[in-house]
Amino acid sequence: MSAQLWVSVVQIGCFFGMVALGYYLVLEGADLFNFALGPFAMFSGLSASWLMAEHGWPLGLAAVLGIVIAAALAVLTEVALVRPIDARTDGGELPSLIAVVAVLFAVEQLAGTLFGRQLRPGRSWLPDTSLDLGPATVDGQTLILIGCTIVSFTGVWLWTRRSKYGRILRAVGGNREAARTLGMPVGRVRLVAFALAGLIVGLAGQLFSAKAGVSFQSGFGWALSGFLALVIGGTGSVWAPLVGGLLLALAQTLVPYYLGSASLDYAVLAIAILFFALRPNGLFVRKVRV
Repeated sequence: MSAQLWVSVVQIGCFFGMVALGYYLVLEGADLFNFALGPFAMFSGLSASWLMAEHGWPLGLAAVLGIVIAAALAVLTEVALVRPIDARTDGGELPSLIAVVAVLFAVEQLAGTLFGRQLRPGRSWLPDTSLDLGPATVDGQTLILIGCTIVSFTGVWLWTRRSKYGRILRAVGGNREAARTLGMPVGRVRLVAFALAGLIVGLAGQLFSAKAGVSFQSGFGWALSGFLALVIGGTGSVWAPLVGGLLLALAQTLVPYYLGSASLDYAVLAIAILFFALRPNGLFVRKVRV
């Protein structure tokens, strides 16, 4: 495989990892797989592209607004939907899961209605920048994506260890009922987890759509890729989603290269089945606290 393909693996893997990090935060804070995170990322990138193309907004302002919208959608999902359902069902997981899946499709259709149903091109944040690494060239947008991925994961890693809410998030992830019994602000931690997840996937959507483009249908694929990255990496470490994202990107790059693009969907399905059957907790498993 050529060196340039390895650059693509890193680029795609960083994006998958950032979406998976959003899943990780919500799973730790609310014990829920928020499949709507993919559409939130899509809505962020698509809204910014539409504002720039149709209304002449500057890149920076459109990008910031898109990220804020993604965070607002995540918070609204928690406050207006997941939390009330959780309260009425006494913490039942299935009703909340069904609700966020409904949000997934609702946000996709809303984006298609507001911004159109065609693929919209992105705009590079650093169009005239590239880095030559021997046989491979890394363009400016990929450099920004890698940098923002490192900053995001490092920031969350530090936050979970040094901030009050970050430490509570880890406690909630270990045992939510025990944390509530001890008087920890579980509700506020859930809200922070949803908001942070929205910000991170909103940023990811901006960075990836700037290079690959985005349509209203991108959200479902992004949601599935982020989920699989988390399944592969596990939840034993903040960095596990990034490892899972890179491995998933490697598989998605190698399979078409060696077996043809028609084999890609089957290969991804096989990977998912193997991990669910043989390694359901992912590569990195949380250590049991005693």
